[in-house]
Amino acid sequence: MLQKIVNYIIKNPKQLFLIDGFGAILSAFLLGIVLVHFENCFGMPVKALYFLAILPCFFAIYDFICFFKAGENWQPYLRIIAFANLIYCVISIGFVVNFYELLTDLGKLYFLLELIIVLLLVLVELKTATNADN
Repeated sequence: MLQKIVNYIIKNPKQLFLIDGFGAILSAFLLGIVLVHFENCFGMPVKALYFLAILPCFFAIYDFICFFKAGENWQPYLRIIAFANLIYCVISIGFVVNFYELLTDLGKLYFLLELIIVLLLVLVELKTATNADN
C-alpha cells in the first residue's frame, strides 16, 4: 500500500500540493473547530488554537494555487511549502512547550501526531523536489 502511494507520487509529484493542501484544511478544521470546541479535553488555549489554525489556511491557498499554476518548474514551490511546514512545526512546538502544563494527555498526543505527520510530509516533499532536479 505504502509503496503504491510512493510510486504514485513519484509519477505525479505535483499531487503533493493537493495532499498538502487538503492536509492543511484538515489541520485548520481540527485546530480551529474541533479542538476549540473541546478545549477542556485538549488543554490548548482557544487563542493559541485559532492562531495555529490560521497558518494552514494560508498554506492551503498556496498549495492549490501552486497545483494549478506551477508549470514544469514546480520544485521551488514545493520546497517553499516544505519549509513553511517546518516553520509551522517549530511554532507548534513552541506553543506546546509554552502551554505544556495546560495540555491534557489527549492534547499532547494530538500535537505529537500532527508533528509526526507534517514532518513526514516535509521529508517526502523535499526528497521529491530534490529527485526531480537530478
